[in-house]
Parts: sequence; C-alpha cells; structure tokens
Amino acid sequence: MKRREAREKALQALFQIELNEMSLDQAIKNIMEDEQDDYMEKLVEGVMANKAEIDAIIEPNLDNWRMDRLSKVDLSLLRVSVYEIKYLDDVPNRVSLNESIEIAKIYSDEKSSKFINGVLANIAPEDK
Repeated sequence: MKRREAREKALQALFQIELNEMSLDQAIKNIMEDEQDDYMEKLVEGVMANKAEIDAIIEPNLDNWRMDRLSKVDLSLLRVSVYEIKYLDDVPNRVSLNESIEIAKIYSDEKSSKFINGVLANIAPEDK
C-alpha cells in the first residue's frame, strides 16, 4: 500500500474512532478488512497515543476557530498531518502538508483544503 492510501485509511479509522467512539483495534480492522499496513497502523496508533499533545499544537493555530467546530474529517486529517510533522523524521513537512491538502479535496471540500493548508503552514517548519 502506498503512503497516500495509508494516510487515507488512517483518516478513515480515526474518523470512526472519533464519530462512533470505536476502539482503535476495531476501527483498524473495519478499515483494513483482511489487509495490513504498518504505516497506516503507525499513524493511527501514534495519533491516538499523542492526541492531547497533537490537539494542543493544532488549537492555537486555528485562527478564530475552536476544535469543537471543526468537522471530524478535518480534525482527523489535521491530527494525522501533525503527527507526521512532529513525530516522524522520515516524512518531509512539505510532503505531509501537500498530501493533507489533496486528501482534504477528496474527503472534505475546497474550503477545508485551504483551511488545512493555512493551519499546517503555521505548524510545519519549512526546513524538515
């Protein structure tokens, strides 16, 4: 599985966890069916293990928005991206940011992709 697909599946799993209060294992199982992908699981597990810290990074960068006003899709996508930016050294920030924008265009709308771009641009240092 390519990393783009792993990111999309991580978004879907995190959305299920957020919306249905599903367990991490059950959400991964629902999304992956009989497949397995280490990167996808790493993203979901990493986001969930560091959710409070990730949210603390996102919140001050929302510019006149509150966390509880974000769509669950946008919030989950921001969490995946911030996890990659802050915790994974092998993913350039530019790649994570661009992937998030493209995935937002698929699962959200154009306004969301621009919003996500603005939030992540404030969070992601350009040098990584």
